[in-house]
Amino acid sequence: MRLLAVDTTTPSGSVALLEDDRVLGEVGIESPATHSTRLLLSVDILLKSHGLEIGGLDGFAVSPGPGSFTGLRIGLSTVKAFVFATGKPVAAVSSLAALAWKHRGGKPVLVGPMLDAKKGEIYAALYEAGPNALRAIIPEGAYAPEEYMGRLPHRRTILFAGHGLDLCRRRLTALLGDKACLSERTSFIAAEVGRLGLEDLRRGRGVDASALEPRYHRRSQAEEGR
Repeated sequence: MRLLAVDTTTPSGSVALLEDDRVLGEVGIESPATHSTRLLLSVDILLKSHGLEIGGLDGFAVSPGPGSFTGLRIGLSTVKAFVFATGKPVAAVSSLAALAWKHRGGKPVLVGPMLDAKKGEIYAALYEAGPNALRAIIPEGAYAPEEYMGRLPHRRTILFAGHGLDLCRRRLTALLGDKACLSERTSFIAAEVGRLGLEDLRRGRGVDASALEPRYHRRSQAEEGR
C-alpha cells in the first residue's frame, strides 16, 4: 500500500511517502515560510522522485492536531482535496501520538510529547510507548505546564520531546531530576503519522474526509473574542 502522510501541526512541517512499512522518503523543512507556500511543493518533490501521481496512491494520513490552528487548516484542507479527487481512504493521526511513536524503544518507555500551544500552555500527553503499541497514561489536551507536571509519575524515567519543551525544560529537571530525559531530536513526524495511519487503514479505522476536523483542544482566538 502506497500512502502519503502530511503533518502541518508545527512550523517544522513534513510530508512522507510510504510503501507498506517502508518509508520511501520524507521532506521536512524548518522555515519561516507558511505551509501554504511549501506543502504542495514538498508533495510534488516526493511524488516526482518516485514517478508517481496523486491518483497512483492507495491512501492518505494526516494529523488533525493538536497544533498550530492555521497549520492544521492548511494540512487538512489539502488532504481533503486529495481524498475527494481520488476516492482513496484517509486516516487521522494525533500529532502527540506520532511524536511519542517517534521516540518509542525496543521495550516500553514513558514518552511525554509536548507542543507549544501559545498563551503559556502546552499540548501534551503521556504515553507508554512499546515497540508495537502506545498506551495513553495522561490524555492529550491543552495544559498549563504546572497542571501537566502535577500529573506526572515520579518513579519512572520519562522521555520528553517536542518544541513545547522550551516552556518546561527547567521545571521538568527541577521536578524529576535525572528521571527527566529531554530529547533533542527533530520534530518531523510525517513518517510516524504515516506508519500509524497505515495501521489504522489496515484495521478499517479510516475516517470520512468530510469528518476531518482540526483537533484544537481549546477555542481559537476568534471564538474567544465572540
